[in-house]
Amino acid sequence: MGTENSGGSIDRTNSPNSPYDSPDGDSEPRAVSVCMLKGGVGKSTIAVNLTRQLAAHGHDALLVDLDPNGHASVGLGFDDRYHDTDEDVGDVFFGETEPEAVIYDTGFEFDLLPSSENLEQVEREIVVGDVFQPSSLLKREVVDPLLGERYDYIVTDSPAYRSRLTDNALVATANLVLPLAPGNEAVSGLERTIERQIAPLRQHMDVDVLALVPNMLSDRIDQRTQDRRLLERLNAHESLQDRIPNFARITDWEAVDAGEISPRPGIRDRTSITKAYGERQPLLDYDPDCDQLACFDELAHVTEAGGVVRRG
Repeated sequence: MGTENSGGSIDRTNSPNSPYDSPDGDSEPRAVSVCMLKGGVGKSTIAVNLTRQLAAHGHDALLVDLDPNGHASVGLGFDDRYHDTDEDVGDVFFGETEPEAVIYDTGFEFDLLPSSENLEQVEREIVVGDVFQPSSLLKREVVDPLLGERYDYIVTDSPAYRSRLTDNALVATANLVLPLAPGNEAVSGLERTIERQIAPLRQHMDVDVLALVPNMLSDRIDQRTQDRRLLERLNAHESLQDRIPNFARITDWEAVDAGEISPRPGIRDRTSITKAYGERQPLLDYDPDCDQLACFDELAHVTEAGGVVRRG
């Protein structure tokens, strides 16, 4: 029988949730997109806290906020930069300024290229202004020059809809972290993302899903809740199992139903996560004792390793 680990999930390979060892030797610089064609799944929260944990591991990390709503930027206290459209990511895309001119130190050991309230206009200009490679601007102007030179890891927060901005994020990174929240549309949102975004890109380039992340869970899973249904579908899906982090992996539902184990898998709703946003801080800095930091820490190790690692 498995045991309940500190992150509240059950891993029948007996691999621990936290702490994880970083990969042996120097890990490969990597760019990652946090994306999903569905709103309300906590993309910005995951993007901010993933980047923060990578920085906590001693890496130089950059967060690129490509969501026109600017939740990640505002949640880090960059409201003024979000509303200042004199010089923004659009100017970088079109070669009018260097990325360093609009990259800022967050004060939390990582840097931010903030969103802009002008991003929707930038997206329209991308279609008109760069018809040859409209989906390669982020790669050409930001990721290629900076990844491996100035930054070990670049994380992008993408819009919740299909757009040139989302395409730019996927082309530039080719490594995806896909959050899902409980609800009837959870798996259909994943299927839309795979069908409309990932599959077309795979015809031209390698695109790898590093992790599927059940997020914003709150219910017990020994009952027929939406949390339970989401976790069952993900953990039972043959092609997805290897993408489920250890903190969300369940392999013995009979033990759950019998009350032998009482896991709380996935990233759970915590008041600290909401309050951290209100205080304009990552979770690690607002509440370093929050139990959900173990989940974000594993996502950082997934990013370092290039995939989920089951450890025995």
